[in-house]
Amino acid sequence: MLGTLVYATSTIWEETDFQSSHFSSRNYNLWILTELQCLIGIVVLYMLWMHNSLISSSLMALPGSEVTLSVANSGTIGLTRRSLSPRPSERRNGPPSINKPYFGFVWMSVPKNYRESTDDGICTGLLLGPLVSCALLYSSLSRRDPTSNPLPPNWRIEAPFSLNNSKGSYTPLEALVLSRYNAVDLAVMCSSILLLHICCSWCLEHQYSSSANIDGERKSVPRSEGRRLLFYVTFTIGVSFSVVALKVAFQLLSWGFWQHLTWLEVAVSSLFYQFTLYVAVRLAHRSFTLGELGVVAYGGTALFMELLNVTRARIWPQATPFVKTFRLPTPLLVFQIALVAGSFLTGFILSPFLILSRQIAQRPIRRLRYPEQKLRHRRILALGFYIGALIIIVGVIGLWTRWCLDNRDPWIWVIFWLLEGRKKWSRAVLLGYWGVLGSLSVAGWNRQLARSRRFRARNSTGETLVVPGVPPSVDNTIQGTSSGSENSNTAGGIGPTSTTPTLGLTFPNLPSGATVATDWLDAADKHVPTLRLNARRKFFHGLAVVMFVPGVAFDPAFTHLCFSAVFALFTFAEYVRYFAIYPFGASVHLFMNEFLDQKDSGTTILSHFYLLTGCAGPLWLESGSSLVEFSGILMLGVGDSLASIVGKRMGIHRWSPTSSKSLEGSLAFIVSIVVCAWILRLFGMVEAFSTVRYAGVIGCSSIMEALSDQNDNLTLPLFTWSLAVLVGVR
Repeated sequence: MLGTLVYATSTIWEETDFQSSHFSSRNYNLWILTELQCLIGIVVLYMLWMHNSLISSSLMALPGSEVTLSVANSGTIGLTRRSLSPRPSERRNGPPSINKPYFGFVWMSVPKNYRESTDDGICTGLLLGPLVSCALLYSSLSRRDPTSNPLPPNWRIEAPFSLNNSKGSYTPLEALVLSRYNAVDLAVMCSSILLLHICCSWCLEHQYSSSANIDGERKSVPRSEGRRLLFYVTFTIGVSFSVVALKVAFQLLSWGFWQHLTWLEVAVSSLFYQFTLYVAVRLAHRSFTLGELGVVAYGGTALFMELLNVTRARIWPQATPFVKTFRLPTPLLVFQIALVAGSFLTGFILSPFLILSRQIAQRPIRRLRYPEQKLRHRRILALGFYIGALIIIVGVIGLWTRWCLDNRDPWIWVIFWLLEGRKKWSRAVLLGYWGVLGSLSVAGWNRQLARSRRFRARNSTGETLVVPGVPPSVDNTIQGTSSGSENSNTAGGIGPTSTTPTLGLTFPNLPSGATVATDWLDAADKHVPTLRLNARRKFFHGLAVVMFVPGVAFDPAFTHLCFSAVFALFTFAEYVRYFAIYPFGASVHLFMNEFLDQKDSGTTILSHFYLLTGCAGPLWLESGSSLVEFSGILMLGVGDSLASIVGKRMGIHRWSPTSSKSLEGSLAFIVSIVVCAWILRLFGMVEAFSTVRYAGVIGCSSIMEALSDQNDNLTLPLFTWSLAVLVGVR
């Protein structure tokens, strides 16, 4: 990650010379690259400081042990401790786990707030945002001609919105270049704030103790939730005042740091970024590593700033010469902001209904004052949520979208745009194709999983049954766990790991011959799925290829909008699942529970969000290269799936003793993606490209995929897209 960002700075300086009458790209590049180099230097110093701190503390605290330092590709240095005479159990279980108290933490957070991983992904959280912003900037600077059309080829969408006022008249490409300078400044500022949180957290913890408590707490962090919130709010306000003062100082000294950010943007974005960090840690408990948290928080902040800038340009167009958005201000961006940001706004406004629904679903009937009213209360809360969501979507979000579309009705606009494809009804046919595939896949899996549960129930001896729809208030003796409850998740009293709706039912023993015959007959007749967890998950990766390749190839603009709509739909589905909204909460949770792995150990389920974002990210970033737009789909749908299959079946040479990834799997990753890219080239879906450069980009991505413990569905497509844009695979 460090090496790629260094390459990005050199590429921008050497290969871009944007000629514009309004600004000099060389002067802007000088300060932008200075910011990035300072960030790189600070990250390197942090890593060296952490390395020296670990060595000194380990030598003093562990005189009779052997200390091993492991450096992951994310930049985290982990300390493992092994006795010189390991116990037999340690030899059987492999290398010892990394000592997590030496990970970085956001202010007032503790180890148990984060997902279990071998590295905290500090470099991913600090550097991936600036890297993506640099790639965005390079893709716009490399066009050179300010009057050229910035829309990607084959995008059938109206021209981007522009402003003409007394402050100047900028072409869409000039406005895009200046906006992406702003994006780099924003990314560097957010990374600096995250690093400040980590360092201050370290310093405070050092005053109490050099290690954390065994139960996942830290001695510097109070146990009281109220005091944690108070300390975090105080620290957030202090950090925001500090960065604003720093911005003013840079301006007074005539230094170009953060010059594309106003002091108001610095204040608002710093507050929102830290707010996002806290909300994600608290609500999505154990769902993120530190690196994933930094990436998600920066993405949310960037989208929020686009929302503010679009609204500001509509309210007061004389205040700014251009619309400061990091993508082109087309209706696609307006709808994405309305769908994605609007879905989170809906959950925030309707949070009382959601919280009460979860509390009632989790509460045992014996503790309720009126037990017979439980179902009625759940129905009332669900009705309130559905009506409230409808009012917000049609009212607040719909009116804002209409306003941004120059008073054109958004629903009618979508209908007419749906009929404006390459050929008449082509978009409707594409939408129907997606709907049929998605419905058949979900319905088929739901049916098979239901049969699998019934099959396991009928052939279980003395085994507890997980009965869908039974509230967790049934007070029965738990005699076991269902075989389908592994890798489960807590969700509104539905998850099998905590308050699982279980009934202590047993079945009489059958004669051994009858049992065997019943097993074989049921397996043959009911077609019980025999795919393991990894195969079930990779099925949806393969489904993404079949669904999304035609859309990206023939109508990327329409696919862009549909990706945003599906993201909003996933968000509402997660509301329903996590908060146990009647009547769909239990069924959604039971379906999702069958596809969870060790990375879905938190309260929220994010795998489908990561898969969608990984496939849609290269398209949302609007690079202009058809091959690059396919990078996320090929990475996750083809490369990741084949790497997993080949690695599990044929993998012999491991990348490291602590990694499950093999060289054979990485080789399959590279070869499969390059071959699929050439197949797309032969069918005319992508432009001509350099096989050597593209293979080099995929090779670097395979190394990151093999060595990092971050969620590759999120980080890998963004990293690959950035590197492909900077290298120039065409």
